[in-house]
Amino acid sequence: MDIIISNSGDTPIYDQITRQIKSLILRGSLAEGEALPSMRLLAKELRISVITTKRAYEELERDGFITTVPGKGCFIAPRNLELVREDTLRRVEEHLSQAVEIAKTGGVTLAELSESLNLLYGDEDL
Repeated sequence: MDIIISNSGDTPIYDQITRQIKSLILRGSLAEGEALPSMRLLAKELRISVITTKRAYEELERDGFITTVPGKGCFIAPRNLELVREDTLRRVEEHLSQAVEIAKTGGVTLAELSESLNLLYGDEDL
């Protein structure tokens, strides 16, 4: 499992781990039932605190992406299609918010932005 941590930036390390593991799960790179590295092993590989990996795993479990089996470890949870859709919508909203801010700053109208989105999405007839 390849996780890349950046120490420069505003995103906390646990959040970087959480986002990257979610992405691997959503892309199918990590399959249902597959074991994740232990918190200690991941911390050692990434050269970070075990507390940081513990927090990342707790977030993933809270969000329904992994399950913890006491004494055995953490495993990829069965895919919940509604969960996947909700996470995808959240990510789309984040990017669209950035696009809206850029458009407003540059004087792009809502009609122009909508037209661009329709072209990019492939629905030129809308």
